[in-house]
Amino acid sequence: MTISPALPSILDAAGVDAGRAQGLLTEALAGADDGELFLERSESESFVFDDGRLKSASYDSAEGFGLRVVAGETAGYSHASEISEAAIGRAAKSSALAKRGYSGVAAESPRQTNAKLYGEEDPLAAPAFSDKVALLQEIDAAARARDPRVVQVMTSLHGERRQIEILRGDGRLLRDVRPLVRLNVQVTVEKDGRRESGNSGAGGRAGFDAWITPDRWNEQIDEALRQALVNLDAVPAPAGEMDVVLGPGWNGVLLHEAVGHGLEGDFNRKGISAFSGRIGERVAAPGVTVFDDGTVLGRRGSLTIDDEGTPTERTILIEDGILVGYMHDRMSARLMGMKATGNGRRESYAHMPLPRMTNTGMLGGDTPREEMIKSVKRGLYAAHFGGGQVDITNGKFVFQCTEAYLIEDGRITAPVKGATLIGDGPSALTRVDMIGDDFCFDPGIGVCGKGGQGVPVGVGQPSLKLTGLTVGGTSL
Repeated sequence: MTISPALPSILDAAGVDAGRAQGLLTEALAGADDGELFLERSESESFVFDDGRLKSASYDSAEGFGLRVVAGETAGYSHASEISEAAIGRAAKSSALAKRGYSGVAAESPRQTNAKLYGEEDPLAAPAFSDKVALLQEIDAAARARDPRVVQVMTSLHGERRQIEILRGDGRLLRDVRPLVRLNVQVTVEKDGRRESGNSGAGGRAGFDAWITPDRWNEQIDEALRQALVNLDAVPAPAGEMDVVLGPGWNGVLLHEAVGHGLEGDFNRKGISAFSGRIGERVAAPGVTVFDDGTVLGRRGSLTIDDEGTPTERTILIEDGILVGYMHDRMSARLMGMKATGNGRRESYAHMPLPRMTNTGMLGGDTPREEMIKSVKRGLYAAHFGGGQVDITNGKFVFQCTEAYLIEDGRITAPVKGATLIGDGPSALTRVDMIGDDFCFDPGIGVCGKGGQGVPVGVGQPSLKLTGLTVGGTSL
């Protein structure tokens, strides 16, 4: 990997001799199983244009390091916002207390890669501040001009560039520069005193020039307005057990929450996941193949290397309904006798890495969505999800539908409001009856929370038909 000439080494920029830093790390790791010195410099800015005016504009920068010492199942971690030889020395001494749990089984160093999944564009550098504000004003005006029922518009831009360095015990210094941008549009409409909203967003690992073209932001306006107008005519959702057809793309968030977290290595190592100890067992209907892939070019959840220095990869988790693997960071892989899959992620230098998803999805099949709809006598078509909750230990979930429709006699009829899907991930996977031919990823809006840390992720799936799901609603 290379680093832009405009971005010197973090150690060099801080005036820290790399050889001295390596010596301190080597001393800290003596008698330990694993560990690293993780360094970070990041910059970000956000703009919110609401109710016809610039509501907020913010800029943040941060730098710091975290030093981790791993021994057995114990990890010592010290971090600081000051990058100096003295601060690294203090961290090395305090983190070394973890060595009491030394197992004697040292972890192998991460394999190397020449891959580069994104450029080193700086979203903060271009366009200029005034141009970004003018763009948001233009989007606001365009959205209001779309339809006389539009009463409020909120648009936002977020951009960041994160530079990381990972100093390993074997002397290797791994570097990555990660751009990330996102555009969001929310439109509120009113008719006969009733107000409804729609949201749309998109982004990825690139500069703003790739995401704020007129074609792209007009698509976001159209989609947000479409959702809002649909919800204006929505009737109360029915409740009960029924067949459900899920739309493609962002609805993969259900898979992410209800199944994905349960396939992360730490939960399975500790035996608290609904999938613990079930490798080789059937956990889903035939045809269901679930993967995590951090190598998709430019995707929001993609990483050239994870936050331990391991190159990301495409990991098959469930293959044709059979559980075949988990997602691992270095610690869970070592303790379970498996291979690290490039899923060690952290929110910042102030956090230890955990096994986390990157871009998670289900492979497509060969059934058109129209055929799924026609096969349903009475059910629900869930076009888009909002938020959801899941219990990792049993996979039980509750998801709110932000856009859904009744299916009656094989036809989509009235839009409904207030629908929720209730069930558990392992059971839901066995209820997959048809798999669509329209796989796609979400547009680049996902943020995943775990252990108090948030990281950008992607989700994806084809349309799916599931039989006998419980739908929560407001009418019978």
